[in-house]
Amino acid sequence: MNWSAALPTFFITLREGVEAALVVGIVFACLQQAEQQKLHRWVYLGIFSATIASFVVGLLLNLSIQGLQTSDLLYAPVFKQLFEVGLGVIAIAMLSWMLIWMTKQARFLKAEIEGSVKSALGQDKQSAWAIFSLIFIAVFREGLETALFIVAKFQEGWTPVLGAIAGLSVAVVIGMLLFKWSIRINLSQFFQIMGVFLLLIVSGLVISALRHLDAAAIAWSQINSSVADICGLSNTSCILGPQVWDLSAILPDRQFPGILLKTIFGYTQKLYLLQAFGYLLFWAIVGSLYFRSLSQPQQLKPVTKLN
Repeated sequence: MNWSAALPTFFITLREGVEAALVVGIVFACLQQAEQQKLHRWVYLGIFSATIASFVVGLLLNLSIQGLQTSDLLYAPVFKQLFEVGLGVIAIAMLSWMLIWMTKQARFLKAEIEGSVKSALGQDKQSAWAIFSLIFIAVFREGLETALFIVAKFQEGWTPVLGAIAGLSVAVVIGMLLFKWSIRINLSQFFQIMGVFLLLIVSGLVISALRHLDAAAIAWSQINSSVADICGLSNTSCILGPQVWDLSAILPDRQFPGILLKTIFGYTQKLYLLQAFGYLLFWAIVGSLYFRSLSQPQQLKPVTKLN
């Protein structure tokens, strides 16, 4: 089993899981301070419902890919590749946006959640539903991002799922350390380090999405003889432009350490011009926005210990 395929989803779910754990922990602490422990069950219900909903979304997306893969429709191979391009683009957009947004809003996180909980408690009979909705949205948001990433990487088998389970488990432990046992962890440094890893992983998705787009063009040219000459005879690349490098003899991406670089950072033994341009453009835009957001002061601190 290729365990290196588990590392990207481990890092993704670890970071997303810690974000969700922060929200849940702050809500628990607020309910405890307000002596509203009776609403704890609605927090657990929100976590459970959001987890199931994320799993169902991921399952439906994966079934869609599998259905296109086994379909006898003429254009099914093209649609499958385009579907994976769409998943990749959505995953890139959501993960990048949440990374930058969370970094900018971290110093306001505790105050915003406490304000939302106080507002929910002020709704009397609707307070339970308000708490449930707050938790469901927070957890489902993180779960959806993880599900999109896992489905985008699912061609590597079930190993990424195991990485996601491991990352989620560690996130739960970190949440318990913070809120149950009041262990102090430098969360600002944690999120900064994980943010860099996340950028590297998402930038790899850019290369992968462009590869699927190219595969869709090749499949289309093979089906339509009238446009077969667009991709040439080799069918190794159609729209990606000239080859930048071919390191298959030096650092193959199906052997260690190339396979490790491929699964984590999107390394490919054959890189083409459009992929290189997309990779650099991602870092120029998203990378610069992220590192610029790090210059803002962060105030992520543990809150009241939970009993």
